[in-house]
Amino acid sequence: MKKILVTGASGFIGKILCDKLLQQGLYVRTLIRRNINGEQDNVNLDLTSDSFPKEICTSIDIVFHLAGKAHALTEVAQDIDDYRRVNTEGTRKLLEAAQQAGVQKFIYFSSVKAVGYCESRPMDENVQMPADTPYGQSKYEAEQLVLHGGYVPHPVVIRPSMVYGNTEKGNLPRMIDAIRKGVFPPLPEVHNKRSMVHVEDVVQAALLAAEKPEAARQVYIVTDGHSYSTRQIYDWIREALGKPSSSLTMPLAWLRTMAKVGDGIGMLRGRRFMFDSDALEKLIGSAWYSSAKIERELGFKPVHNLNSSLPEIVRYLER
Repeated sequence: MKKILVTGASGFIGKILCDKLLQQGLYVRTLIRRNINGEQDNVNLDLTSDSFPKEICTSIDIVFHLAGKAHALTEVAQDIDDYRRVNTEGTRKLLEAAQQAGVQKFIYFSSVKAVGYCESRPMDENVQMPADTPYGQSKYEAEQLVLHGGYVPHPVVIRPSMVYGNTEKGNLPRMIDAIRKGVFPPLPEVHNKRSMVHVEDVVQAALLAAEKPEAARQVYIVTDGHSYSTRQIYDWIREALGKPSSSLTMPLAWLRTMAKVGDGIGMLRGRRFMFDSDALEKLIGSAWYSSAKIERELGFKPVHNLNSSLPEIVRYLER
């Protein structure tokens, strides 16, 4: 029976992954920062700890590494050293432990933010533009350790686009809450393209990456195969909430003025305001990616799309 180590098992993706592994009758050891219930062999440990136990990977066949410092959206300035300490050096410690224990497969959950965004439409794994945030830079550096450090025979990097599903955290639940309360502006249709992926499809992709020999030393972007404009998402959320469709549109010039005001407030208080230029760009800008490679090479077929998933997500949040 294969033995699995999952880091970040108490997180959004980690919980779903552990459930899937346990359903397959596999032994699962989890590396977490706080206790969770379940059948796993839980180990409480901070990846940045100076007393990192090398024996953590003893008898383990496959490591799924999800733990890390997430992109802190409220920070005005981000500390690259802090991100590297967790995302890059924490990954290095785990890789060294995996190498010492003879782990065969190491599946690293990175991000599409590990490289910068460019005008290639849609972006694929061939884009080499440097990441433009400390978070992205730290994830890219960790990717290089995983792929080229020679620690395990079968290293794979998974780059999910924005992940959706039943969770209270993230931009989509905040958007749903704001629309429910009637405080989200009716954005204009600017025909931007944003890639997303359901959490269960991310897990499916990771399991394929661990199973298929051809995945070794590869990077795979994961999406649900669709691109969405923010206005589409806004309209679908209203429908899922049982609200009538809206023909109102706030002029883009007004939104840009409000964003500039938010920039000023953020600078004054040293913490980002809830609506600023960066937030506006995330709403009206594109982040469009291709998952053709993983579909072609590993047979990945996403099961979910955002429109059909929103009613369940809304019901989950209302509970």
